[in-house]
Amino acid sequence: MTQPTTIRRVPGPWPRLPEHLRTALTLAATGVPVLPLRQGKVPFGNCRSCAGNACGGRPNMKTPGPCRCPGLCHAWAAATTDPAVLTSPAWTAAWRRAVSIAYHPGGARLTVVDLDDADAIAWARTALPATRTVPTTRGEHWIYRGPMTSHNAVRSGVDIKSTMSYARYLGPGTGTMTALPDAVRALAVKNPAQVRPAPQAITVPAGVESGECPHRTPAYLERGIAMAEQRIAEASSAVHATVYRAFLAVLSTHGRCGCLTDAHMARLFTAAQAKGETLRHCTDAWTNARTTLGL
Repeated sequence: MTQPTTIRRVPGPWPRLPEHLRTALTLAATGVPVLPLRQGKVPFGNCRSCAGNACGGRPNMKTPGPCRCPGLCHAWAAATTDPAVLTSPAWTAAWRRAVSIAYHPGGARLTVVDLDDADAIAWARTALPATRTVPTTRGEHWIYRGPMTSHNAVRSGVDIKSTMSYARYLGPGTGTMTALPDAVRALAVKNPAQVRPAPQAITVPAGVESGECPHRTPAYLERGIAMAEQRIAEASSAVHATVYRAFLAVLSTHGRCGCLTDAHMARLFTAAQAKGETLRHCTDAWTNARTTLGL
């Protein structure tokens, strides 16, 4: 998917479609996956076949089922950039009932820092780099380029919405969108109640200094991580297997020399979760790769 540089409306030849659908189509044209929201600012419910995640989805719709439902099932997982889906009869009917538009930030390789009140905004202005901002009912959305795992209540009045989450579209906003900073990623780590189990740490052999690679340059490691992220991002099928092979490739080269850090693992896990993998799947794939290599 082409990474958008901003979220904006562009002219579209859809004058007879519902207003929300016209806006959704312009967003989709920039690579932003969208879905309609019904009264209460919530997604439309699953169809009868998918009710209660009977099709295989996990509780709270965090992981969609294996079905290929033509409707709007599984909340954020329904978000799409495909105009044929967005204008299908089932979706058009939903757009006519919609009260607002949502988008999947992680699917657009974006992260939204949701600031819920004036105190949260005041904190962000001193703690976070400036970026594109969008006014909300009570606060602001700060939008950064780059995905990460979503976390609620990382501090008072602050949520992070990216992968496996949705955010309301409230207009193009103002300011220049900047890259996702470490300060935002760190928010998910500082609140122990929100921290998900970390992957098993790499054991560094004796005599090798952690954080350094004695036989390769730092640029070689960076290229390896970037290639693994790209391989995962481009997977159109067999995502589980692709993630495992990417982890295996990275660990086979750098798993014994001590150059891998938590930040590198976080990048790989984020790439996998952006493709719909759960943290459990990521952890299992990482552990299996380590076992295969005898690490």
